[in-house]
Amino acid sequence: MNIPFHVPYIDDDDIDAAVAAIKSGWTTMGPKTIAFEDAFARYVNVPNAVAVSSCTAALHLALKVCGVGSGDEVIVPANTFVATAEVVEYCGATVVFADIDKQTHCIDSASIQKELSPKTKAVIAVHYAGHPCDMDTIMDSAKAHNCYVIEDAAHSLPSYYKGKLAGTMGHCGCYSFYATKTLSTGEGGMLVTANNRWADEVRSLRLHGMNRDAWKRYDNHGSWYYDVEQQGYKYNMNDIAAAMGLTQLAKLQKLTAMRTAIAMRYSEAFGQHETLIPYSVQEMCSSSWHLYPLKLNVQALAVSRNQFIDKLAERGINTSVHFIPLYRFTYFKNRLGDSYCKFPSAEWVFEREISLPIYPAMKDEEIAYVIDNVIDIAQHYKR
Repeated sequence: MNIPFHVPYIDDDDIDAAVAAIKSGWTTMGPKTIAFEDAFARYVNVPNAVAVSSCTAALHLALKVCGVGSGDEVIVPANTFVATAEVVEYCGATVVFADIDKQTHCIDSASIQKELSPKTKAVIAVHYAGHPCDMDTIMDSAKAHNCYVIEDAAHSLPSYYKGKLAGTMGHCGCYSFYATKTLSTGEGGMLVTANNRWADEVRSLRLHGMNRDAWKRYDNHGSWYYDVEQQGYKYNMNDIAAAMGLTQLAKLQKLTAMRTAIAMRYSEAFGQHETLIPYSVQEMCSSSWHLYPLKLNVQALAVSRNQFIDKLAERGINTSVHFIPLYRFTYFKNRLGDSYCKFPSAEWVFEREISLPIYPAMKDEEIAYVIDNVIDIAQHYKR
């Protein structure tokens, strides 16, 4: 078999919605985008949802409305996608890495405490693979130090922490609709917040700092005149993506159940082998299972994580690694120096983690093929 790492779940409803948006004659941000925002706000039960071009854009705008700028520090997990850290530098602030939890791979609350300083303006909590962070502790720490919490919920639609939806507990939540995500519009993102003033500012910032949306200028009641009130960005969503977002949102629970069923099969199978460390979700949490991060017991194996990946590839199983710790990248090394020794848990996870295929379109025989071959390689190379 040849099993890709990911295949997006796009059905006729999504295709028909995108085609209808194109045929409508309005393809940039317009009525479908507004409808998607309204539907999303109802789904997450937050007053304001603002659609943007990516989760990266949402994170950047969240930092902007929180007032993050030069001289400020923002704490992010050392093990995350680079966008989480890059947006901090977009604002002229300094990124500060915190270590992660070995089990969940989420930012470690104790490590946050060590990195908090009078300069800390915000913490970005990344819900890794769909597993929620320890939000109670993080929110308490932020309140005590008078700083903001931005949830990077790119992986976690829908995930729950003590009954609360990930992305709705901090001051802002940021979601991703990239091709591989649990809700996919190809590209896109959403910022949610209970702060009405911030939401209005984000609506302006996402479209060049203008004081009225472009689509309102050209509808029947619009005016050609507008003002630019602040420096803004080209971060708006378009109606083609939003039309897909509406149909994807309608089947989100079904897609989540399909990914969860795959994760449960993986965990049950891999839990019976001492060479494998299945990913588990902590009590009082639920995961969207955007990823299935299997870890290897490298002490019990005669091959490294990289060699294990190569052997899976030889059998047609495509995998990935989430993530290469940020301090390993040349850019951050040049700025911050070598930091390996500061993040023992991130290093421990990086040596062992393999992200396996997990997507709703996987067939039973494909899931079984992945399981059988992971176990076969692990048994063959057991010390």
